[in-house]
Order: sequence, then C-alpha cells, then structure tokens
Amino acid sequence: MQALSIWPSHGASFVVPNFEFELGSSCFASAKPRSRKKWHLVESRGHSFLLLSCYSRFSKSRNCCRNLNCSLRYGFLCWYSKLKIFHFSEPNKRSSSGLVVSAWALEQEEIGNELEREESQSRDDDNGNEDKSEEVDINSEGEVELEESARVDVRALAYSLRLSKTADDVEEVLKDMDELPLQVHSSMISGFGRDKYMDAAMALVEWLKRKKESGSGIGPNLFIYNSLLGAVKHSKQFDEMEKILQDMAEEGIIPNIVTYNVLMAIYLEQGEATKALNVLDEIQEKGFSPSPVSYSTALLAYQRMEDGNGALKFFVELREKYVNGDIGKDGNENWEYEFVKLEKFTVRICQQVMRRWLVKDENLSTNVLKLLRDMDYAVLKLSREDYERLIWACTREEHYIVAKELYSRIREGHTEISLSVCNHLIWLMGKAKKWWAALEIYEDLLDKGPNPNNMSSELIMSHFNILLTAARKRGIWRWGVRLLNKMEEKGLKPGSREWNAVLVACSKASETTAAVQIFRRMVEQGEKPTIISYGALLSALEKGKLYEEALRVWDHMIKVGVKPNLYAYTIMASIFTGKGSFKMVDAVFQEMASSGIEPTVVTYNAVISGCARNGMSSAAYEWFHRMKVQNISPNEITYEMLIEALAKDGKPRLAYELYLRAHNEDLNLSSKAYDAVVQSSQAYGAAIDTSVLGPRPPDRKKKVQIRKTLTEFCNLADVPRRIKPFDRKEIYIPQKGGNQ
Repeated sequence: MQALSIWPSHGASFVVPNFEFELGSSCFASAKPRSRKKWHLVESRGHSFLLLSCYSRFSKSRNCCRNLNCSLRYGFLCWYSKLKIFHFSEPNKRSSSGLVVSAWALEQEEIGNELEREESQSRDDDNGNEDKSEEVDINSEGEVELEESARVDVRALAYSLRLSKTADDVEEVLKDMDELPLQVHSSMISGFGRDKYMDAAMALVEWLKRKKESGSGIGPNLFIYNSLLGAVKHSKQFDEMEKILQDMAEEGIIPNIVTYNVLMAIYLEQGEATKALNVLDEIQEKGFSPSPVSYSTALLAYQRMEDGNGALKFFVELREKYVNGDIGKDGNENWEYEFVKLEKFTVRICQQVMRRWLVKDENLSTNVLKLLRDMDYAVLKLSREDYERLIWACTREEHYIVAKELYSRIREGHTEISLSVCNHLIWLMGKAKKWWAALEIYEDLLDKGPNPNNMSSELIMSHFNILLTAARKRGIWRWGVRLLNKMEEKGLKPGSREWNAVLVACSKASETTAAVQIFRRMVEQGEKPTIISYGALLSALEKGKLYEEALRVWDHMIKVGVKPNLYAYTIMASIFTGKGSFKMVDAVFQEMASSGIEPTVVTYNAVISGCARNGMSSAAYEWFHRMKVQNISPNEITYEMLIEALAKDGKPRLAYELYLRAHNEDLNLSSKAYDAVVQSSQAYGAAIDTSVLGPRPPDRKKKVQIRKTLTEFCNLADVPRRIKPFDRKEIYIPQKGGNQ
C-alpha cells in the first residue's frame, strides 16, 4: 500500500511518483543547496514517490512541469505519463511564497506501501520546542488541483470541516467530492490539532474508518494515526491518547518509532517526564532502534525534571554506545551530525538546569559546582556566553562561591569577558562581604581588560568605603592607610569621605602623628578638608595634648572659611579646659551661642571630664551647676566623672550626695563610681550610710578594645592577612606593588 508524507518547507514541496530512470535523462538537476533538509526516494512494487523541495529555480524538461519557480536540494523531476498534481498554495503578495505542493500518483490499484519519514527536530529554545512543520492552516486559503479542469480549495475545505463533531458532519461536507489522497486528510488533521479543533480531527478519522468499512480504497493508516497523536499533543486533549492507541490495536496497525516519539512528546506536555523515559525503554524492548528524536526527547525529559546530573549521565552512556558502534547503524540518519546536535543539546540542558537551581529560593550552590565538575569529567564545556548567563543568575550572597568559580573559568579558558558581567560580579562580592575578592576582579579589569567604566569605579569605591568605614569605627588606622594607598595605586582618587574615614580612625586610636600626616597628604592631593577633617585632626591633637598645634589648626580652619560645628566647638572647649583657660572656655560657649549652636550634654561632659582628669574638682562641680541652670540634664557619664573627681579630691560627702541624686534620677551608675564613694569615705573618715546607696552595681563587661592589629581587621573585613608588618613610611608615600 502506498502512502504519502508531505515534506514541509518555507516555500513548497513536490511529491511525484517514482520509477526507474537515469539521473541524466529527461531530468533537471538541483541548484546549489540552501537548506539541510534531506529527501528520500522510496520505491515500491507499484509506484514510488520522489520528494522535491522548493528553493531554487528550474525550468521545464520534456513533459514535466511548466514555469515552476522553486528551490531544489536533492532530487530530479522526470516525465511520467500518469502524473497527477495536487497543488497546495497560499496566495501572497509574492508569487511563490507560502507554496505547499504535493503530487500523487492516482492509480486504479489500492494505495500500497507507506512512505515514512521523520523530521529532525530543533531544540533551540529553552523549552525544547520542535520546529513546526507546515500544515494546512484552516484560516487561510489554499487549493488542490485534482485534474487540470478541477480544483479543490483545501484550506477552505479544512475551514468548512473545523466545527465537525461526528463522521456524519464530515460526510455532509465531503459527500459530493472525489476521493482525496490520505496526505490531504493527514495535513488537515495536523492543522486541526494546532488550531485546537480536536473534535474535527477525530471526526475525520472516524469518517475515514467508515469509508474503509464501506469498501473504499482509502482508510486510516499508520501515518494518519501518527498525525492524530500529534494533534493530541498540540491541542492538549490528552484524554484522547488511550482511545487512539486502542483504535490502532483494533485496526491491527503496529506503532513505529514515530509513534513512540510522539507518545514521549505527549507525556512531556502532560508533565509526565518519567513516563516519557519509560517509553524510551519500551522502544528498545519492542526491538526498535531509537532515533535521534527519541534521544533528544529523553534529554528534554531530564530538563523538565531539572535533573542535570541525570541528563549528563544519560548522554555519557549514549556516547559510549555510539563510540562502540551499538547505535548509529541506521543509514537513513546522519548520525555524525545528529550526535553533535545531541551533545550541544546536553550542554544546553545542563546550563538551563543550573540557571533554574540558582534562581530557586533554596541554596543549591553545591549542586551547581558538582554539575560543573561532572561536566569537566565528561569533557563537555560550556561556552563563555553560558558561563556569563549563569553569573547573571547569581544574585544572592551565598552565590558568591559559584560566581567566583565561573569567573575563574572564563578568565582561564577565554580571552574575553563582558564588562557588565564583571560589574555584576563586583556588586555580588560586595553584597557577600567579599570586598577583597571584588578588588581582585577590578585589578583584573585593569590588567587584562576590558577597561573599567564609571560603573566599575563607583562599585569598587563603594567597597573601599565599606572597608574604610569598618577601619574608622574600630580605629584600625593602619588598614585605613593601606586602603588609601591601594586606591591611589589602582588609579582611584580618594575623596574627602575616604580621607576623613582614615583621619577619624587615627583620632580614635590616638595616633596624633599619623593623623597630621594623613591630613597633610589630603591637602597635597588637592582634596579640600571639610569640617569633619578638621574635627578629626583637632581630636587627635587634643588626645595627644598638643594644644598649641590644635589652636593653630583652629585658626587655619577659621581663616579658610570652614564653619565650626558642635563637635569642633566641643573639642576646643576640651582643649581650653586642659590648658586651664576657663575664660577661653567661656568664649567658646559665647561663640556657640552667637552662631546659633546650642551646647549639649556632650559639650558639658567634655569640660567636666577635662577638669576631672586635671584634678580640678571644684571647677567640674561649678560646670555641673551651670549645666543644670541651662536645663541640660546630666547623664551617667556626667555623674561618674564628677563623683570620681570629688572622691579623689577628698570630698567624699559631696560625692555621696551626688551618687544619691543620680540614684533618685533612676540613673544606673557603674560600680566604679560606687567604689569611689565608699573608698573615699573610708579614707577621709566620712560617716555615710552605705545601705542608702543600695547594693553594689555589677561590674560591667569590658568593652572590646579597639582592634588595632591587622589580623583582627582581616578577620572582620574578610581580607587577606599581611605577612609584612606595617611600615610607618606607608603613611607618607603610597607603596607600589600592592603592599603584598
């Protein structure tokens, strides 16, 4: 029995009866091939069919065709006396576009052996969709030329059948028409499936079964049922699958490899990936040889299950069989070409699965790293673009280890990398608090390219600021200096924010000399000091008791037009207190008032603390009263410093009264103040009722000392430990070579 399969193309296709002929006689050859489609000449005992594509221009030869404008890959069109043409066409503005032509040898004998052909499938998109073959579009126009004098509009015919529910509905439309070849019915069935008219497809098959039972020469064959299963897949009417398979069994039609491939695709559409893999096992049990489509569908099943390791294992086993010659014996397939496609498809699946792992809420970084290693063992390599897509999927802190591995692979195996990807990596490393790793990426941009842009500089500057802020808060001034040097070494100009961070760190660490040198470097680099810069320098000088130098800095600050703030005034009040110049302290407070700046408890505490440190308890007590007059409430620091000063100065009774006042104000003083009152009263013989003081406050936990060692800061900021000790020369001149 002969059957016909239309060959899809973007232009048109021919199917003509095949017969004995010589390639050079009464034929015309193809033009230069432009596609990869393969044509098969299938012979039968009666008549065979020759498939011709349509993409090059050819002319008539004897009685073959006239004025055909199409393209040809492999094939020859020859003269034959009993040729009948079926012409499917879709009108368009261009004369030859949208053409679908099939030729059929309508003989008196029953149609014989079926021409089976399998279309290669493309999996280029992420969902693994196949290339869609051209079918009859029931919403478009088209026609079939049965005889030279009779034409049938196939698309109009399909459109008229689209609402059919039963075989009677089909009979009503087709009763007055001549018999059409099965290929016409097959194309309409597939078109019904794509346009979601599954009832019409089922009704047409039932009508064909009825025609066969009535003794007609046509009836549903394997090709028809395969088309019907394909319609089930596209229409997603999956409940019809079992009925169709049962009908095939009742009709005695044995499934072929195409049938099983469609079944696998149907299971995938249903989300039944495991069942699709079971069909592959059934193919081999039935004695069929899986086609490349079978294997690619199986790989797609692993993708749907997000089982990258399973897909990789499946391909490795498949490759071993291919190398050993256990598969690839089918001469109808170009297995060398198909195997390359399967390998690329496996790589793409692994990449897609890893991307899906990375965007999940759970942390699957370990799974990604393992699959990357397994791909290395299998000698399957991702492209640079694949690595970069995975890097873009790394957005959470825990992804930094994956991103770092991917970055290393790009740098080691490829000569180029996208600058936007590098910027994303710098951002990600900062988010994961891996600032030094971000700096290494920036250094690679400078050394290996591509050249960093403004975004790169802004990102790395933000990371430097994070490190400098950490150094400032903990007084790690040495690391602050090294960070400044590193910035200048890499062509990054520190701003006032960066300089101020190091100045404040020096001030907190009481590193007066370092603060002076950093301030000097700041000015030499052309950066204008701010009030924060001057405040940090004044604080460092005050802690070093360099009062005269502090006064000169203050005068310079006023001269250059930098207006003092509350912090600067507070430091100056402390400096004048340390010098014992209380008239100047009063002058500072008067200037604050004239500038509209109100002193706070911190300002008064600075004066009281200065008095306490210099043994001036009476002056401290006087400023305490002035503070109360200004309606500024003292805090724990105020009372503790004043109590300690009075206790040391031999005034236990006054210290005792202040302790009780603080207790009545619900202030929690430290055990140090309690001990000062008790010890002073005992030393000077003052009679006090200790029971009124209440229980001794518990000792407060000692505050963590300012981290001055580089090792502690390295642990904090996740930066490498330095073996080389800090050289104070680094304060003055930026060290070249990265200070390694």
